[in-house]
Amino acid sequence: MLGQSAAFSGFSVNDLDEARRFYADTLGLPVEESGEGDMRMLTLTLGTGAKVLVYPKDSHTPATFTILNFPVDDIDTAVEELGRRGVTFERYPDFDADEKGIVRGDGGPTVAWFTDPAGNVLSVLQER
Repeated sequence: MLGQSAAFSGFSVNDLDEARRFYADTLGLPVEESGEGDMRMLTLTLGTGAKVLVYPKDSHTPATFTILNFPVDDIDTAVEELGRRGVTFERYPDFDADEKGIVRGDGGPTVAWFTDPAGNVLSVLQER
């Protein structure tokens, strides 16, 4: 029934202006703002053309899982560039990250996690 729907994903943040600056300026994504007052929202356009809705929520609780994954050709370069832009990479006790914050374990992609200003988890990853 919904197989042909132009579905999209969305997530909340606690500060829409801060989110707009982060996603547009720090990550370099095209960001459109719509609505007014309490009904303002952002639409992120990903490299695939997919759209993601970002909306403000007063009672926002950060996602405890990865909400966006950004595949890259060279994770070392991506991590270095994001670091220059002020991004700090997360380190989780169950994953052995190197000095850059990159997990290079066996069996999965090489990945580095970071958060947006609202605390939502994002990642850059490189397939092996």
